[in-house]
Formats: sequence, C-alpha cells, structure tokens
Amino acid sequence: MTVKVSAEIPVTADARPRHVAIIMDGNNRWAKAHRLKGVAGHKAGVDAVKAVVETCAREGVEVLTLFAFSSENWRRPKDEVSALMRLFLIALEREVRKLHRNNIRLRIIGDRSAFNPALQEHMEKAEALTRDNTRMTLVIAANYGGHWDIAQATRKLAGQVRAGQLEPSDITDDLIQENLSIGDLPMPDLLIRTAGEQRISNFLLWHLAYTEFYFSEVFWPDFKGDQMLLALDAYARRQRRFGQTDDQIAARAAQQ
Repeated sequence: MTVKVSAEIPVTADARPRHVAIIMDGNNRWAKAHRLKGVAGHKAGVDAVKAVVETCAREGVEVLTLFAFSSENWRRPKDEVSALMRLFLIALEREVRKLHRNNIRLRIIGDRSAFNPALQEHMEKAEALTRDNTRMTLVIAANYGGHWDIAQATRKLAGQVRAGQLEPSDITDDLIQENLSIGDLPMPDLLIRTAGEQRISNFLLWHLAYTEFYFSEVFWPDFKGDQMLLALDAYARRQRRFGQTDDQIAARAAQQ
C-alpha cells in the first residue's frame, strides 16, 4: 500500500512536527492474531521501528521518542521480560552503527539501574558513538515512567535548595522542565499510540500538555512507513491553539 501526503497540505517545516513521540502498542495482540508466541510480536515490532525511524528522518522530523519499556512492564511474565531485554541488547549491537552511518543520534532515557551491567554498558557505548550526530535524535524510553521523570527532576531541585544553591521561589515551570530527561529537546508536537488504545500510560506526562494526539487501530508491527505518513498528514491538518482563539491564530498568521 502506497500512501501519498495530500497535495492540499504543503509539506513545509511548519506542517511537520519537530518532535514525534510514539507509544508502540499491540505486539502481543499481533502475535496472537498470527497464532505466534508473544516474543514474535516484539521481534516483528523491531522492523516497524526501523521503518518509522527511516520515514521520520526522511521527512525532516528532528526528534523521535519511542516508548520501548515502561517502569510498569516489569510486571509482565518473566520470560517475556527476558526476551525483551535480549531483543534490546541485540538491537543495540546490530542497529547502532546503522544509526551512526545515517547521522542519527541515540539517547536512552529512564532508570537504568534495573538493567544488567552488560546492557547498561551497551547503552553508554551507543550514546557515545552517536553523540555528535545531527540529522535526527532518536530517544528510546526504557524503564521509563512520567512519574519517575518528574520525581527525579524534583529531587535534583530539592538537593539544590538544600545546598543553598537555589531558593524555593526560584523554581519555575521552565526550571522543572530543564531537569527532566529530555528537557533540552523540543516538546513533543505529536503523540502516536497504536493498537486502538487511547491513553498515555505514564509516558512523558509533563511534556504532553499541548501535544496533538493521534490514535491508530493498527498493531505496532504493522505500523510502517505508510502509516507514519498518514499520521504526519493528519498532524498537518491540525490547528494548534496553545490556549488561543481562532481569531488570534488567524491574526498571527496574517502577520507572518
């Protein structure tokens, strides 16, 4: 299936999100639908990741954040968690050099302390290899939760207050954001969730305040380049208000 971006919407920098965040859902349901074991769905999901990364890089997206493993996913069956960890390690070993050749920077956010030392070492090496790449930043959220992110930022600021480096009255929205895991990156413009679910599942809670949401019925392993283009086209048709009225937005557009 070939999907063309509508000619009615000019493909300009303004019509494209700078930052896309994705909750990759439906791997297990995809496997069940194909009468396969759950791990087969996760393996198939890796191919979808590759396709979406390629599409976003080609379309000029600056940041792509993928929710790979939440802090709540440890509650899943042990064999599934073990398989996910093996897949993560294999992906780091095999795919990072491809990212590097394509000038894509990799960042991994979340609490790494729960991962085994070998996996943590591969994370550090992957980030170091791609640190200076500029085409796109690929953020992988692993053992990540929005509550954790806000809590760790709050602990940093509390420590600065305790050390006398900061007054409580100095703490602002901007300061909290600066101390979040991706506080130095643009806020997400578009959140995509696959497999028909319509919730954010403790993902980027602070960051999604004004993000446009796009929900797809497609299971993640089937969410390839054509589906990504559909999501980008849908975003291009949105009018982002940020609390303003239609008249204010029209007036601002007329001045540009």
